[in-house]
Amino acid sequence: MKITNVEVHILQAPDTGRPHWVSHFIVPRANEILVKLRTDSGIEGFGVATSYTPIEAAVHCFKTGISDQIMGADPLATEKLFQTLFNLTHSRLAHEKGWGKEALMRIAAAVDIACWDILGKHANLPLYKLFGGFRDSIPCYVTCAYYREGKDLLELRDEIQMLKEQGHRGFKGKVGGVSLAEDIERMALIREIIGDDCDLMVDVNRGWDLRTAIEGAKLLEPLRPRWLEEPVRWADDRRELKLLSQKTSIPLSAGESELTSWGCRSLIDEQSIDILQFDCTMTGGFTEGRKLSALCELNHVQVAPHHDCFIHAHIVAGSPAGCIVESFTDPERDPLQAELYENPPAIKEGVLTLNEEPGLGLRLSEEAVAKFGTRVL
Repeated sequence: MKITNVEVHILQAPDTGRPHWVSHFIVPRANEILVKLRTDSGIEGFGVATSYTPIEAAVHCFKTGISDQIMGADPLATEKLFQTLFNLTHSRLAHEKGWGKEALMRIAAAVDIACWDILGKHANLPLYKLFGGFRDSIPCYVTCAYYREGKDLLELRDEIQMLKEQGHRGFKGKVGGVSLAEDIERMALIREIIGDDCDLMVDVNRGWDLRTAIEGAKLLEPLRPRWLEEPVRWADDRRELKLLSQKTSIPLSAGESELTSWGCRSLIDEQSIDILQFDCTMTGGFTEGRKLSALCELNHVQVAPHHDCFIHAHIVAGSPAGCIVESFTDPERDPLQAELYENPPAIKEGVLTLNEEPGLGLRLSEEAVAKFGTRVL
């Protein structure tokens, strides 16, 4: 089997209203690469990659010939094609073309996921079964409590009550953007609304220094968070995570900000975390995600991938290390989850049930692609 056509769209949704802030940056409502691959056997597949930085670098790669590295490749040889694209990150060709490492990693991720979609359709099996088939339904939580201009505790209360009424059983709130006292008050309000039988997770997005993280964890412990996510700043986060873990009983999580699977491996090797949150749409697709899942299983670390629950459901459902997936059920925050697929897996009472259709089991909505997409190849 060979890849005979590469089609690429950039999916974006501008922040037309109040932007959603985490501790120190605005999260885009949508900023993704959609890659569609066609093969000489007639099987087609697609993959997506997420970018929190300007996506023009990836567009440049496609407009200057990176698809030549993909055309003619065997999509069933996922490891070979991933290595072809990954090896460009340290090649003369990439330097001559102006292809940056982050853009290459995102493109490799989207292409890899598309190849696995094709592979699953070729095998006539959903990917979670090819990945191990550990279960066909998985826990799912909702990310919420973003900072927004003028947002007060009353608006936060209304938001959490709305999400609870949707049936969610896990809620991840954002902290690190205001004073510690204000953030503890915000998280205490969420705990009050969701009650003791729902999970509360707390995400700092690398907003605290170590001293603040130690104090913050101490103040959060009475609220019984399921985990504390990316609590310390980027510069020395692995060492500081290890130091923080010795000062708190709250499980620590990280991994979404790593560029490669080797960065995620270091978090495990240094025993810095209890939960790994790699993102297949940002770091290596399913080819690398499967390796990290196995590594987590062997090191007693749970897998709770960052973002895109419908993609990551296959990784979490396929492995005994799979823990939970992250959802965004407010279309104002993430319209793609609401509109990109004609047949999104059902999420009910905090549980996502996977589709049984082969491959990703997802059918793209051409209406949504036209609405949010710009074709670049």
